[in-house]
Amino acid sequence: MSVEFTRWPADLAARYREKGYWQDLPLTDILTRHANSDAVAVIDGEREITYRQLNRAVDNLASTLQRQGLKQGETALVQLGNIVEFYMTLFALLRIGVAPVNALFSHQRTELNAYADQIEPSLLIADRTHALFADDSFLNTFIENHPSVRVVLLRGGEGEHSLDAALTQAADNFTATPTPADEVAFFQLSGGSTGTPKLIPRTHNDYYYSIRRSNEICHFTPETRFLCAIPSAHNYVMSSPGALGVFLAEGTVVLAADPSATLCFPLIEKHQVNVAALVPPAVSLWLQAIAEWGDNASLRSLKLLQVGGARLSATLAARIPAEIGCQLQQVFGMAEGLVNYTRLDDSLERIINTQGRPMCPDDEVWVADENGEPLPRGEVGRLMTRGPYTFRGYYKSPQHNASAFDANGFYSSGDLISIDEEGYITVQGREKDQINRGGEKIAAEEIENLLLKHESVVHAALVSMEDDLMGEKSCAYLVVKEPLRAVQVRRFLREQGVADFKLPDRVECVDELPLTHVGKVDKKQLRQWLASRALG
Repeated sequence: MSVEFTRWPADLAARYREKGYWQDLPLTDILTRHANSDAVAVIDGEREITYRQLNRAVDNLASTLQRQGLKQGETALVQLGNIVEFYMTLFALLRIGVAPVNALFSHQRTELNAYADQIEPSLLIADRTHALFADDSFLNTFIENHPSVRVVLLRGGEGEHSLDAALTQAADNFTATPTPADEVAFFQLSGGSTGTPKLIPRTHNDYYYSIRRSNEICHFTPETRFLCAIPSAHNYVMSSPGALGVFLAEGTVVLAADPSATLCFPLIEKHQVNVAALVPPAVSLWLQAIAEWGDNASLRSLKLLQVGGARLSATLAARIPAEIGCQLQQVFGMAEGLVNYTRLDDSLERIINTQGRPMCPDDEVWVADENGEPLPRGEVGRLMTRGPYTFRGYYKSPQHNASAFDANGFYSSGDLISIDEEGYITVQGREKDQINRGGEKIAAEEIENLLLKHESVVHAALVSMEDDLMGEKSCAYLVVKEPLRAVQVRRFLREQGVADFKLPDRVECVDELPLTHVGKVDKKQLRQWLASRALG
């Protein structure tokens, strides 16, 4: 039994193997190659876990799950924060061939139910510290609505439902059963532009290549001490090179619950962190803290700061080497595959003004016009790509895949870009109806559909508005039967069970929404209203 997904055509698969991109190794190899190492793999608060200890905990959990009846080819829904148990769980599931969806810790009822509807998980792993699982009310309803769930493990749980106990129960004659390297290892999350969160099947072969190649470009070594302050389930801090790249290199991951300067600066100084990965809003907060505190002495060990997740302005980029005192690397990637990096030996001008170039010689990237035809170098259009680590289709989404891919299997990411003569990409914006709020993607359609459930809302439109700190924030334009205040709107959406970052930052009640000539809401005009009001 295996998870169904869209495979690469045979000719491309053969090419990727022949060139060594695909090595037919399971992702578990990242850890098992260091099974007897006493180097520190993860620092989580006061806990320092060596590779030997990490491997033992992974085997313990994998063995427990096997005894509880979990089998290769099944799926799991996992929600854990920036804690070492996240990695223990991920590798344990990979070792027994169970493909997880790793929900973000900020996700609420709506997202968890949507993921479970798609994968029909046999296993749920969650954390009692999350408000949803503080008692059993949501859990009982969830299990009732998703009868596929046979096993539940909770961090902070008791008895047979204790994740903590499962991690310490000695493995008994455990034999690893990972899925074949060209099958699905786990699902990544798409930011998406439609109402239902879409899932991205990632195979061992494609994801392992992405990590290996990222390590080569970013020079991760056993001396790498990497600060993970973005949610650990994000593709960016998992594989670009992220924590998995650190593990492959036998370096050390230092975990932080959030990217605030008050938390991260002391961690960087205490553990001599030399690489960190941030999104642009967090960079702004770090620079603000340096200005307020008067120095950056606690950041002396930091050699490389990666910035990705949303477009970094050239103004902000230029301040990083000058004020933080380390090298900047821009990362423009996507959970669907393609990753672009500025190189460590690029000129400062290129690092500040571009989002890098593709990392693989077989990344095929071009720019399409509105009719899907190629545009010349330097022109702005839709990003189109395919390659050895870019997926071939969203999970169980044939209708969406029909519009997201062209006839030759090139994926349209929705990003508007230009490519210069040297292959460097500059991100110009988004084509899709999606808001990128500090690296967190918000599908406008999802929030609009929820707003329309309110008895007073007749029409709803969610649009982006520029913001110096977050890059973009959201504004909800509403046609209502009776006046609604922003606090009422946000409270209603919270009651619908969506993550807080999706709540509108601003609410405007209007008499009517402007329409295009084909009768659709004219969001371009709504954004112009916002811009003119800001200028006024």
